[in-house]
Amino acid sequence: MTFTIAKRELQSLFYSPIAYVVLGGFAIGSSVFFIQGFQPGRPATMRGTLDMVVWLLIFLAPAISMRLVSEELRSGTYERLMTSPVNDLQVVLGKWMGALVFFCILLSPLLVQVAVLEVVAEPELGPIVTGLLGLILVGALYLAIGVFASAWTQNQIIAFLLTVFIIAIPTFAAFFLAEEAALKPALRHLVLYISVNNQYQDFAKGLIDIRNFVYFLSGTALFLFLAVKLVESRRWR
Repeated sequence: MTFTIAKRELQSLFYSPIAYVVLGGFAIGSSVFFIQGFQPGRPATMRGTLDMVVWLLIFLAPAISMRLVSEELRSGTYERLMTSPVNDLQVVLGKWMGALVFFCILLSPLLVQVAVLEVVAEPELGPIVTGLLGLILVGALYLAIGVFASAWTQNQIIAFLLTVFIIAIPTFAAFFLAEEAALKPALRHLVLYISVNNQYQDFAKGLIDIRNFVYFLSGTALFLFLAVKLVESRRWR
């Protein structure tokens, strides 16, 4: 049933106009980053593009996830879904998996850019592959946060803003706090650890560290768990 819900969610995303806005916005944004970083005399790399795309995902991932549960609540189909032979975990995982597949499709313009780089230069593929893997892990975390926020309210705009706010804590806040000169070393280390962008940097450099996987997988699992609990609580309202 989880895969059935994921397939249904993926299909509904492609029927939604916002999906094509997100796809177009990402294609344009990533292409601009690629062109700016791809200049004569510079190394043939996707590093600059991927670093900028991570920031772009702060707004694009919430746009994908904001309707996942909110739309069910708004349209009145949530009750019908909850009375079908599925449990809360299957509902949450199915919607998250459908959004994650859509997110992976969203990244397809990057593959075109890699192909262009291969034709005109000789880039090192290791950092590119790990960088794309890192983007998928970042997207998985952000979408899990989005499912949680979407289960909180039937208003998609509020779900979008709540997702951006939660994401901003381990991104913007951590980024600026780490620059504080008065910050103690132990506290700076903690701030850097919770920073999504800092955790992503190892992938962008071509490094594979189990601690980065633990960070993203545990964060994703946490917000999926919270989303399940929210969905469960609605059964008793």
